[in-house]
Amino acid sequence: MSSEKNAFLGKNLQMGFKENLKFELAYSGMLVKELAALSGVNKRTIDNYLNVHNTMPSADAAVRIAGVLGVSVEYLVTGHKPQSPSSLPQLPGPRVILRNLESLSRRDQKIVLNLIKCLKEMDESEKKKADGVR
Repeated sequence: MSSEKNAFLGKNLQMGFKENLKFELAYSGMLVKELAALSGVNKRTIDNYLNVHNTMPSADAAVRIAGVLGVSVEYLVTGHKPQSPSSLPQLPGPRVILRNLESLSRRDQKIVLNLIKCLKEMDESEKKKADGVR
């Protein structure tokens, strides 16, 4: 779990699928019905994962839910990051990013958009340099 998520949670806990799913929903600000719509997993099924029955999802459902939340299945099930040292961190989905952007003030939205524009220009410049070297 990232230090940012630990700070959000307030402590470092070992959690199971139900707790990790609840946490990721809260952390992302996503509603169960949104997760259901984006993942293609029935809302009632997700509700079952979140209730006291502690139902575990099928592998397919877990993959789809993890993909929408921008985390690994291993993390959702165990609370641990994948063991592969070469794996890249999972990014939140575009809808989560847009929701967070929309929650910012107009001033901060402009700052974020300018930052993205600058990063894109820097990346394009680096690609041109690399192509010129070849």
